[in-house]
Amino acid sequence: SSMVSFFKQFIKEGDLVIDIGANIGDTTVPMALCAGATGLTLGFDPNPYVFKILQANASLNKDKTNIVPVPCAISEREEEFYFISSEASFGNGGISSAKESHHGKFIYPQKIKGVNLKTFLEANYGNRISKFTFIKIDTEGYDKEILKSIKDLILAHKPVIVAESFGKSSDDDKMELYDVLDDMGYEIFWFEDFDIEKEVQLLGRRSDMTKYKTTVNIYAVPKK
Repeated sequence: SSMVSFFKQFIKEGDLVIDIGANIGDTTVPMALCAGATGLTLGFDPNPYVFKILQANASLNKDKTNIVPVPCAISEREEEFYFISSEASFGNGGISSAKESHHGKFIYPQKIKGVNLKTFLEANYGNRISKFTFIKIDTEGYDKEILKSIKDLILAHKPVIVAESFGKSSDDDKMELYDVLDDMGYEIFWFEDFDIEKEVQLLGRRSDMTKYKTTVNIYAVPKK
């Protein structure tokens, strides 16, 4: 598929790749097909409703992939959150430490666990961390906070980063996402879709982030 070709630019067989905000696994599975059965693909999603689908999708290509779905959010430290959605079906949503949140008014009854990614990897997959080459983050406007919480991991391993500039974020927040990546030594690109045939543009200045009023994809690669 076009998505597999897109990820193949960045992911090699045997790599450790991470999908934060994996949802049902629509990007997790193509990422995992690139990393292969000798690699490891971790798919984190705290949404209990989509997690069951993520688990099912993760088990489809057992001979070609090695996917471990993890029902947790990524946070600065280990803590618990409310999962809150604007939909009664909990199709989307986000985590919040308070019950009042911009994510909506539907609150899932059980609290969601947040884990620190570096601590989690060291405890469970220490032998694979050196192969950490790629991370995709899609957390409804929370991406830059996650990037800040994993800064030491990023500086140590310099993975390619795919994230989102969230449409509803303020211009300041969008520029701060740029700054976080720029400060870690990355070049930032807008890309139209997960498809190598589609357009890609270098974002040379932080103000370039404010051109987009809707949610757009970006990827970041270490500066040469």
